[in-house]
Amino acid sequence: MADFHGVFPYLVSPLDASGEVRTNVLGRLCDDLIKAGVHGLTPLGSTGEFAYLDQAQRASVVRATIEAAKGRVPVIAGVASTSTADAVAQARAHQKLGADGILAIMEAYFPVADPQVESYFRAIADAVDIPVVIYTNPQFQRSDLTLDVIERLATHPRIGYIKDASTNTGRLLSIMNRSGDSIKVFSASAHIPAAVMLIGGLGWMAGPACIIPRQSVELYNLCKAARWDEAMALQRRLWRINEAFARFNLAACIKAGLEIQGYPVGDPVPPQAALTADQRRVVEAALRDLA
Repeated sequence: MADFHGVFPYLVSPLDASGEVRTNVLGRLCDDLIKAGVHGLTPLGSTGEFAYLDQAQRASVVRATIEAAKGRVPVIAGVASTSTADAVAQARAHQKLGADGILAIMEAYFPVADPQVESYFRAIADAVDIPVVIYTNPQFQRSDLTLDVIERLATHPRIGYIKDASTNTGRLLSIMNRSGDSIKVFSASAHIPAAVMLIGGLGWMAGPACIIPRQSVELYNLCKAARWDEAMALQRRLWRINEAFARFNLAACIKAGLEIQGYPVGDPVPPQAALTADQRRVVEAALRDLA
């Protein structure tokens, strides 16, 4: 299985007023993130607004990311649906485009019991020949991945990673203890990345890494070198971005930060709203402090 580790920015999906993906903007962002030292790219994560895009837009985002990466770093493309058949079709399409891995997300309208949650993720992993990262975010999803389901999914030969966006770091330790080396943990921005690295995490997939890539990579390197005092000093500074991120709309916050930095990524996809002027100033101030 591929060795995924380090900082994977959750990419935004830049759209113009007509809904076309601004592939040139996305390509420039990807290139700059790679030059800043990130270890991989994740299109169609939460910050990528996957729930608000149609299939053509999703495919365009993934294709543009893969073309921009040029094999320099792995691309783990998001797959999300309320339908197992549609999720399988997306995963196969992303693999055909050249994705190095799949980030599997489960959407649900009606609550779904554990056996059906498990079968959804297994169907995705069965459908592709590339590694699968399972994703859980109980803040946004009606059907969570329980510890029992995660432990069983960890036995699948292509499910080797989980990105957990709960706010419960103890849950991450429980996943590690129960699954051992069978599944490796990526942190989310809802967790403190340095703390997750300390207990055995292998990196993080998060929207803020789009706007602070260099500092994120520096934090990762300090953690890998076990220079914990320096890592925590930097983590305290970076946490201000996460605090702003938690207060405002997910994509709106990161898109505003990128606009401030000169990337014309546009507004969040309706019915979401852009940040207000006051909210934008909070993001500006956080970025200015980290410059």
